[in-house]
Amino acid sequence: MIYVVIVFLWTSILLYILLGGADFGAGIIELFTSKVNRPKTRKTMYNAIGPIWEANHMWLIIAIVILFVGFPKIYTTISIYLHIPLVCMLLGIIARGTAFVFRNYDAVKDDMQKVYTPIFIYSSLITPFFLGIIAASSVSGRIDLQSADFLSAYVYSWFNWFSISVGVFTVSICGFLATIFIIGQTEPGGDRQHFIRKAKRTIFVVMFSGALVFWAAYVDHVPLLYWIFGGLPGIIAIFSAIISLVIMFYMLNKDKPILLRLLAGFQVTMILFAATYIHFPAIVLLSNGENLSLLTHQGQARTISSLAYALLIGSIFILPALFYLIYIFQQKPNFKNNPD
Repeated sequence: MIYVVIVFLWTSILLYILLGGADFGAGIIELFTSKVNRPKTRKTMYNAIGPIWEANHMWLIIAIVILFVGFPKIYTTISIYLHIPLVCMLLGIIARGTAFVFRNYDAVKDDMQKVYTPIFIYSSLITPFFLGIIAASSVSGRIDLQSADFLSAYVYSWFNWFSISVGVFTVSICGFLATIFIIGQTEPGGDRQHFIRKAKRTIFVVMFSGALVFWAAYVDHVPLLYWIFGGLPGIIAIFSAIISLVIMFYMLNKDKPILLRLLAGFQVTMILFAATYIHFPAIVLLSNGENLSLLTHQGQARTISSLAYALLIGSIFILPALFYLIYIFQQKPNFKNNPD
């Protein structure tokens, strides 16, 4: 049953990156949009992220619960030694959600709207940035369980070039996903071409920030090249992502929004797989060369079994409802037959 739990953990992380990433990317795209085009961009983004907004943090909650219940030592280590970026990420989530609600559903439209908008935009940037930092710090080999001072224990474990570069890369991924989602919400013509140009720019930003990650890994002695190209599965995953990217470039000007979203999701999946498979089941790499493993540091067998059954049963109720939610949000109202 442990592998059932691990599959749910990995899948929930992936879905949070894909769906939550597109959600955060909406604010990032708004940040890099001119004030003249912001109202139209904002309206289009709301239509695109509607179903995602309703359920994206569910995947983060599932991942946290799985770690808390099934892998308490791993959960404790991450929570203690990476508590600063964790708090920053959680504050970003709270600030963003609050600003989103008040900006869109406040009964009184006044000068406070000028406050909600920058909170929404900059928290959309900060949250995925620290999410990337947390992910990179877990495998960077900088967490020192024997550290004797505050900086060594709680700052240097994540404040390094590799972790920061992965944070930047995560932000660029979110912007990329958002532009791909938005293309499907626009009608053919000027608006769609505008977002297609944005998508192309974000693709180049992702490529540049990805190269920055490899440079930072070299500087901080993180064996990223080995993780990705040290085995045939990683090589296949990266080349598959590259091929799908070429196809995406060709399909951007076609009216195939669902295919574009599938290609974008496939690329992110391949990147995550290539970066994690070779050191599986290790999920936290420590400075002394040891690691915390999903197989070695799991909870009691009875706990894992109960958790696996709970996840399997819960998915029966959650997934159909989520797919239906996405479906109804994609339906456009027919005003011709009902003008009132």
